[in-house]
Amino acid sequence: MELDPSCEIKEECGIFGIFAKEGTEAAPSIYYGLCALQHRGQESCGIAVSDTTGPKGNMSSHKDLGLVNEVFKEETLHSLHGNLGIGHVRYSTTGGNSASNAQPLVLNYVKGTLALAHNGNLVNTTDSEVIAYCVARERVHSTSVEEAIKKTAAKIRGAYGLVIASPRKLVGVRDPLGLKPLCIGKREDAYVIASESCALSAVDAEFIRDVLPGEIVTITS
Repeated sequence: MELDPSCEIKEECGIFGIFAKEGTEAAPSIYYGLCALQHRGQESCGIAVSDTTGPKGNMSSHKDLGLVNEVFKEETLHSLHGNLGIGHVRYSTTGGNSASNAQPLVLNYVKGTLALAHNGNLVNTTDSEVIAYCVARERVHSTSVEEAIKKTAAKIRGAYGLVIASPRKLVGVRDPLGLKPLCIGKREDAYVIASESCALSAVDAEFIRDVLPGEIVTITS
């Protein structure tokens, strides 16, 4: 029996985050992690990084249409400085295939800078940007970014995995039913959160465990 192409299984985006020791450049590791996750999305990709010892608004990012090795040439990677960062490869399930829809999303707001990469489908909102703005809004009235993320997660419904970079923290979030994959890895100088363990292997990180359904994982210095 021949399958309808519209019924094929699709991975629907890949996400990667890393918190490395001070003085380590995160961008090259994110690049290799995204290359390992390329099968999850071939439309666009992006990287956002920050220096945890620098000012809170120092997030730098680059994203565009294309494959990872097309969007990120050597000079581009060298321009992204910081030991904390996240990355994304996109397969669009909602929204058009345009550079404006590429992730990570980076927001500058009163508490500093927030970067977010999202994998999944939500049933009560259709835009990853809504999640980022909701976290930023809740953060203004919360004592920590984790509290803001928890409040946001309570408002959204669906299958999702998130990696979020605040000025000093890397946060991973998995939907309550565990429908989207997310795992944690460690290498000597870094912790990693990624959609699949193949991305951990790509940066010489050892698999620790999966993020539990409904769990929020925070990595700090």
